[in-house]
Formats: sequence, C-alpha cells, structure tokens
Amino acid sequence: MEVLSLGSSGPNVKLIQSLLNRIGYNAGPIDGIFGTQMRSAVIAFQRNNGLVPDGVVGPATGNVFERLLLGYDTYTIRSGDTLFKIARKYYTTLNAIMTANPGINPGALSVGQRIIVPYGIDIVFTDIDYTYEIIQRQIQGLRVRYPFLEVGSAGNSVMGKNLYTIRLGRGSNQVSYNASHHAQEWITTPLLMKFVENVAKAYSVGGSIRGYSIPQIWSRSSLYVIPMVNPDGVNMVTYWPNYPNDTYRQAALLNTTGQPLPSVWKANIRGTDLNLNYPAEWEKEHDLEIEQGITGPAPRDYGGPYPLSEPETQGMVNFTKQHNFRLVIAYHTQGGVIYYQFENLQPPESTTIAQLFSRVSGYTIATNPGEASYAGYKDWFIQDFRRPGFTIEVGTGANPVPISQFPTIYDQNEEILLLGTLV
Repeated sequence: MEVLSLGSSGPNVKLIQSLLNRIGYNAGPIDGIFGTQMRSAVIAFQRNNGLVPDGVVGPATGNVFERLLLGYDTYTIRSGDTLFKIARKYYTTLNAIMTANPGINPGALSVGQRIIVPYGIDIVFTDIDYTYEIIQRQIQGLRVRYPFLEVGSAGNSVMGKNLYTIRLGRGSNQVSYNASHHAQEWITTPLLMKFVENVAKAYSVGGSIRGYSIPQIWSRSSLYVIPMVNPDGVNMVTYWPNYPNDTYRQAALLNTTGQPLPSVWKANIRGTDLNLNYPAEWEKEHDLEIEQGITGPAPRDYGGPYPLSEPETQGMVNFTKQHNFRLVIAYHTQGGVIYYQFENLQPPESTTIAQLFSRVSGYTIATNPGEASYAGYKDWFIQDFRRPGFTIEVGTGANPVPISQFPTIYDQNEEILLLGTLV
C-alpha cells in the first residue's frame, strides 16, 4: 500500500477509513479523501499502538493496518496463557482460534508455541470500492482464518494478475459463480466475497444461513467462486484517475467518449469486453458491433479480434472444462434481472430454476437483450454443456452501482447463492 497522508485520495484511503471506523476510531465518511478528521483518527490510533503520532500512514503504521486488514496475528504462547485469555485479548472467540489452528490442543499449550489468532472483525468490507489488491489480501486472510478453504487460480489477466478461485465444500455436485467480467460492475465482487466469508464462518461453527445447513451443503456440493474475472479492468475503474503505473494510463487513452472513465469502462486493459469474447455465436456479435461502428478496442462493447483472444476468457474456459459444473452463475449489474436462455439450447430445468431464483430475490426473468445476446460466458456454457447457466444483473441506476446499494443487493441474492448449490 502506498504512503497515505493529508490530501491523499483513492480506494486505499476508503479502505483505511472503513477500517478505522470499524475498530472505534472516527475517521469520518468513507469518501476516499484523506482529510483532517481522518488524520486525527490516524493519530489517535498511532498513540494507542506505540507508533509515532504523525498522522501519516507510512511503513510502520501501514504494517499494523496490514495485519488488521489480513484479519489475523501470529501469537507466541507465554507462561500462563490459555486460549480463552488470548481470545479475550484479541476480542475474538475460542472457536475462531481453534478453526485457524487445526489440531491444536487447548490443554497442552507450550511456551514459545506460535499460533494464528484471528481478530474479532470480518475481513470482507462492504462499504468500499474494490481493487485487485484488496481481494488478494482478503483471500490471503480468509485462507489463514479458515484453512478448510481451497484457493487456486483459473489463469491470469493481461497484466499477470491471478483470476482467483475459492472452493467451498467437498461434495460431488459442482457449481460455479463468477463476478466482475465487466470492470465498472465491481460491486459484484464483494457480493461473492461476503458470501464466501459468511459461509466459511457458518461452516466453522456447524451453523446455518437462512435455514440452510452449511455443513449439509458442504458435504453435498463443491462451489467454485471466481470473484474477479477482470482484475485489470476493475483497477482501471477504481483507481481512476490516480493510476499506480503507466499501463493503466495508456489504456485510459481509449476512452474518447468525453465521459468519466468509470461510467463507461467495461473492458479489460486491452479494450476488449470479456463478456463478448466467448465462442458462442461470436460472429453474430461481431456483426452487431460493426453495425454500431465498433471496430476496435474501446471502453466497452468490443468483443475482441476473435473468440477467446484474451487470457481472462481463455482462463475461464479452461477452468470450466476442467470441472463438471452442473450450473453456473455470472454476476453483472443493471436492473435486477435474470437471464437464462441462449439460442433455445438451455435445458428445460433452467426455466424452473430461474423461476425459483426470481421468487427468492424479487428479480425479473427476461430474454437476452439485443446488445448482449451472444458471446457471453453463460451463453458459451449453455451452448457447450447444455446445462443451466445464468446471468444475474444486480443493482439499479447508472454504473458503477454505488456501494450504498450493497446491503440490498446482498439481501436479494444470498438465497440464490445458497440454492444454486442445491437445485
């Protein structure tokens, strides 16, 4: 994380504002602007943690924040320690410590033994803009706090970022959910990340969510979550206009619309719309683009020079082929709509499942819109596997959908995410 001080701005400022507010330091509104109130909160935090109270998030203060953002500390057992005492010191629970340290014997702690101690706060924040670096940190923290999670990668982006995968469950029924094919639709990433955290937490205590037993789902299904298909594009939107390197600045020159980049940028870093780059009637999509005057890389709606021209879509196709997914869901934003058809190739049961998803979410079932009828991920999945595939559009209003809509979006979709592992 870069050094942050008075006058700094951007997604990392929002991240620290949210963290400070969460742990009891009033940093003010989460607006991404490092102002005087945030500086006062940083100084108070520094004083309480033995740091130089200069109001700057430099290396020393940043390291302490980094541990909190990861969500855990590595603790060395001292004479007289018990797990209960340690849990109370860290404002966490005995179960959280036991979960993070499989096989630990609470009655046989030894001085000098090192253990993982999760902090008593969630890792997945739901009031900030998301970047690749934020989910990378969250995934690292979740894997340590919940060692039963399996983390992998479906491939890499143009810039070499991982297309992270997270596996929940060990059952034979395989399903997959993905988010952020489109850069400005990054709010779908915390939707899936928060679901991962909630399910992991419930599984660790043998609990339920909305009446659904998580241990039963765990034994029945394996859910593979890809929370950010387009990490380069997401960073294009959320770091704008203060980019961390020239690659983003050069790509931003493709935006000749006269509109602020976040309001128009759906593509990856090369100006290809990933959800128009799959081999599912790609040629028809290409013809539609030409009719609209779209003939090359652009902020949106250019499906690439040929199908699977992009490493992100190649990774998604390869990952999907390596598994036996009964059902997939691709999350997007706009309007609370469920799409489930492609060229009449979807199986009959897709209609029943779409109706179920509609009932629990309140979303409308619709046919594919003309401008996005072909070459999408769910289109390719239906075409090649003849199994249920869904595109679910969340949120309302102009993209990017504001994070203030997140509580409503999550509430509308949590049961869909649970049912998808069971239907």
